[in-house]
Amino acid sequence: MSRHLYSWLLRLLSPLLLAWMGLRAHRAGGHWEVLGARRFGWYGAAPQPQSGCVWVHAVSLGETRAAQPLIQALLARGHCVLLTHLTASGRAEGQRVYASEIAQGALRQAWLPYDFPGAVRRFLRHHQPALGVLIERELWPNLVHGAQQAGIPLVLASARLSQASLQSTLRWGGVMRQTYRGLTRVYAQSLADAQRLQQLGARDVSVSGNFKFDLLLDQDKVVRGRAFSARLERRIVAVASTREGEDADFIRALVHHLGTRPHADLSGAPILFLLIPRHPQRFEQAADQLAAAGLPYVRRSQLLSLGDGSSSALAACQEAAVLLGDTLGEMPWYYACSQVAIVGGSFAPLGGQNFIEACALGCPVIVGPHVANFQQAVADALVAGALVQVRDADHAVRQALQWLEDPAELARVGAAGQYWVGQHRGAVARVLDGIEALLPQAVI
Repeated sequence: MSRHLYSWLLRLLSPLLLAWMGLRAHRAGGHWEVLGARRFGWYGAAPQPQSGCVWVHAVSLGETRAAQPLIQALLARGHCVLLTHLTASGRAEGQRVYASEIAQGALRQAWLPYDFPGAVRRFLRHHQPALGVLIERELWPNLVHGAQQAGIPLVLASARLSQASLQSTLRWGGVMRQTYRGLTRVYAQSLADAQRLQQLGARDVSVSGNFKFDLLLDQDKVVRGRAFSARLERRIVAVASTREGEDADFIRALVHHLGTRPHADLSGAPILFLLIPRHPQRFEQAADQLAAAGLPYVRRSQLLSLGDGSSSALAACQEAAVLLGDTLGEMPWYYACSQVAIVGGSFAPLGGQNFIEACALGCPVIVGPHVANFQQAVADALVAGALVQVRDADHAVRQALQWLEDPAELARVGAAGQYWVGQHRGAVARVLDGIEALLPQAVI
């Protein structure tokens, strides 16, 4: 398929694709502006923004978090940043994390336009970035072609590509090979990713590592999480970043292993489980499922309203078997107060979620069988002894309870995770040096 045929099909199918986007927005919640003018590259009488910024595209929530250390490094070196998204969750996370930078004018946000040729041209003409950085794997034929025509270098950073994705992408034929050839430079997470990207036509490919190892944790949240855990005097297991269908599986596993009351560890202190759905639209659904299962629970938002770490907040946890994580941006707090982390997205065929943050905090990790999005990282962590992989939610809860009864093994796995993360830092510095080397060549 050629790019022209791709564009023609995109126009032909656009009513269906836009309807699908609308349905996705309805299910996910948030402010999507599916039919907004800026989704099509129309900016009306909006003032011309500052040109020459480094444009970073982070499609959704996961990529926005992954891009955070790079964006912070760019801002620290005095570069202005244009941050684009495709989903409302990614945009909301960017607004939360960079609120002060947005207010100061150092960073601005925009929707990435749909991949129509005219929309892409208008977007690039309006914002006039000096260089574009695409995070992990978000690649669109007309976007790459438009950047080439405008003389804007494009970098694919922290790039990953599974074998299944390689085979799927190859079915698109010449249009995707042409797209990958249009990239100026590619920084892959691993050697296997680099080899697969080269098969698709990418040039100037090097292995830089995974940005997620360079994430700067909010130390205030880490300190508060550890203090909360110490004062609560209960062992805590985080069931984090659960995706569709996984909440129910874990709730069943908790009922099976705990009954409907907290289960005590060797010290006699009852164990508290944290259930943390990845997306806010599922908070209420998870609460309903906990209530239906008869599991006594308390919400994290309730603790915050009582005063984080206060005596009232601690008292509210005493009779709970589960703390429902119904807040955003608090993953460092959740992991810091936990002795074990079960990381979701991997117990259904969804590719897995980021577990590196838990390892960085010395929290032993359990993942499920579906880890295509983190295949190399999981393989490396297994060799390093930083995590274990189990087949389902029931086995994950069982493994967590076993670890809590073996403090020496718990400490060993936690230390292995921290050491493993430390050995893999540096991806952001390598990519940042490459970006700055390209900036003098950029057409501004």
